Amino acid sequence: MPDLSRLLTPRSVVIVGASPTPGALGNSVLRNLERHGYAGDIHLINPKRDTIDGRPCLQSIDDLPDGVDTAVLAIPGPAVLGAVQALARRNVGAAIIFSAGFAEGGEEGLAAQAEVARIAAEYGMVVEGPNCLGLVNYAAGVPLTFVEAPVLDLTHKPSVGIVSQSGAMAVVLGATLMAKDLGITASVSTGNEAASGVEDYVEHLLGDPQTLAIAMIVEQFRQPAHFLKLADRARAAGKPIVLLHPGTSSAARESAATHTGAMAGDWQLMKAKVERAGVVLVDSLEALGDVIDIAVRAKPVRRGGTAVLTESGAFKALTLDLAEAIGLDLPAMAGETAAAMRAAVPDFIPVSNPMDLTAQALVDPDLYRRTLIPLLADDAYAALVFGIIQTDAATSARKFPPIIDAVRALAPDKPVIFAGLDDGAPVPGEYIAGLRAIGVPYFPSPDRAFRALGHLLRHAARDFTAAEAAPVTLDLPGGVIPEYRAKELLAPVGIPFPAGGFAADVAEAQAIASRVGYPVAIKAQAAALSHKSDAGGVILNIADDDALAEAWERLFANVAAYDASIALDGAQVEAMGKRGVELIVGARNDPEWGPVILAGFGGVTAELLHDVRLLAVDLTPDAIVAELRALKQGALFDGYRGSPALDVEAVAVLIAGLGRVLAGSPTIREIDLNPVVVYPKGEGVVALDALILADAE
Repeated sequence: MPDLSRLLTPRSVVIVGASPTPGALGNSVLRNLERHGYAGDIHLINPKRDTIDGRPCLQSIDDLPDGVDTAVLAIPGPAVLGAVQALARRNVGAAIIFSAGFAEGGEEGLAAQAEVARIAAEYGMVVEGPNCLGLVNYAAGVPLTFVEAPVLDLTHKPSVGIVSQSGAMAVVLGATLMAKDLGITASVSTGNEAASGVEDYVEHLLGDPQTLAIAMIVEQFRQPAHFLKLADRARAAGKPIVLLHPGTSSAARESAATHTGAMAGDWQLMKAKVERAGVVLVDSLEALGDVIDIAVRAKPVRRGGTAVLTESGAFKALTLDLAEAIGLDLPAMAGETAAAMRAAVPDFIPVSNPMDLTAQALVDPDLYRRTLIPLLADDAYAALVFGIIQTDAATSARKFPPIIDAVRALAPDKPVIFAGLDDGAPVPGEYIAGLRAIGVPYFPSPDRAFRALGHLLRHAARDFTAAEAAPVTLDLPGGVIPEYRAKELLAPVGIPFPAGGFAADVAEAQAIASRVGYPVAIKAQAAALSHKSDAGGVILNIADDDALAEAWERLFANVAAYDASIALDGAQVEAMGKRGVELIVGARNDPEWGPVILAGFGGVTAELLHDVRLLAVDLTPDAIVAELRALKQGALFDGYRGSPALDVEAVAVLIAGLGRVLAGSPTIREIDLNPVVVYPKGEGVVALDALILADAE
């Protein structure tokens, strides 16, 4: 990790390209420093000026004193490389490059950016950017950006760190968090990341006790493995990382040989990996701000359901609809909770979740407190949401004070969230501030409140336990390993395959068929033939020796007609199995993100429905079962409309075995088991095909 102290808390700053012109980049940086009362030395460089606003100007970087901490380069792109070289000669510790036109600007810009990185590495200089908006260290009063940065008082405010590759989005997110009356310790835009990246700033913020959570906007992680380690540390420290990562609509990475690789796209792989490490992944800027608000202001969200107190029967119905759509659990009130709730409300109010309190609280404001008590005591509810009608100032005056007083008096140990049903209602600011002061996030929209809470509840429900099974190392040649050899390698690990074996000639094929029993299938075998069916390389339901001899000739003829250059090693001969439900199970060892397992329903709908999950290789069998049940067609595992329940536990054992292989064999690029047939409960699974793609040692 580079030493970021000279960048984030500099004792001296130089603005290269300082200007007296209002709105110019260099002028805006100077105005920010002055507004924040920056106490360090400020040097200005402008060869056309002797002074700017009474401050002396140097003519060039060579005139600087030795060892200035940070330089802000507010100059055109073509001048940047020479400036960085000059700064290095003067032992400047860090540089912020606003200019664009580097890696995003073609080969010449890419070369210039690489040279910036080289100089930074040689001289130990931290470079932020290029193509960035700079940073603001609000906690230290250091605003090194050309965007106007307000002075923030972080006293008694839950505070967040912002790390974003996009400078514009960092500014937008900062405005969102400030509007929620949250503090910001530091906001950094990393831009092109020539010589420092988001991982470096996350690592710094993890060590800052004032930063309670980290909000990130990232389009590409350049050090994924390092980031995953940091995310593990953040989870262990109880410091949430909430991430917005565009890319769900991008095309999946092309696969060299396997169906698995084609279905496991880059964004899905990133999602599986960061969520396994404990990151909360969101899908919009609004959700990023909303989740951060709950995460740092309210009590920690634990595993469980949600209780809702509202004042409208129609909204109760809408809440049930939304909860089903986003997977938010609303457990019914039962037992002591139901009895206590019945005693707390008038007879004409039915007890349910969501609970419609009607307009009764207007005449009985203690109703909020009485209904809150049993819900806070019930461990089935991990969080409570007030969905309240605000309408006007007079209505707010009758509702907010008793709710605030009740929460303050009861001091709940679980999140309580306030959501106004009428977005735009003129709610006096003192009430919103009163809620926030006691740890209750305020939302003008229940939809946003429920969605944000849902993100945190799903995160809390994840099982981060790692399986303890030892990795398995396979000795593999490079390239495509055909089915027969892949099965020989994987069978000892516990991956079940049909009875059979490899035959180099028809006599061997007949011997295998005699041993396993007819009918059999034969499948053409060659490293160059990844997709056998396309070449007529699979023949099924062969009944006897004569039919096998004929099928053998036909198999070789089919492949020769498909591609005469393919020389078959022979054929895999296997007993025909009974029908079952087809799954696809595979694995990838991504060069950046590492190993991951893909599992889902196969058959003709595999690509149409894309019903797959990406799983970490160290999941326990119980966690694997939970992931499989979360598939779109997961109900099939428990039997559906009279069909038998499936042996999902056997599928989990197969996946766990595959994970051990992937964890212990880093040269494996991909494994494809397609299809895997799962049978009724207790009858197991069988992988009908297998293919391994490996890199040479």
